[in-house]
Amino acid sequence: MSLTIKENNGIFLVQGSINTKTIVQFKNHLEFLLLYKKNLTIDIDGVSAIDRMGMNAIKTLNSMALTHKKSFDIVGYGCKAIYEDILESHSA
Repeated sequence: MSLTIKENNGIFLVQGSINTKTIVQFKNHLEFLLLYKKNLTIDIDGVSAIDRMGMNAIKTLNSMALTHKKSFDIVGYGCKAIYEDILESHSA
């Protein structure tokens, strides 16, 4: 499944799969937004699957946001699992 990212009232809606086939598009698009916006919120309600590469990209974006003192938020179904995975990697 392809990946689309659309903005709606300052929240970026991600739809499709975040995997090895779509990771470059996902990462490039969100890194650009993170550099040029004060905060970035993505809604993953429309994400059908996230593989390990997708999780690593999200962790990279989170680290980038922390480095640049920007807000990076993830909302939608599945965000708790992503949050827990990010916390787990920071405590390791």
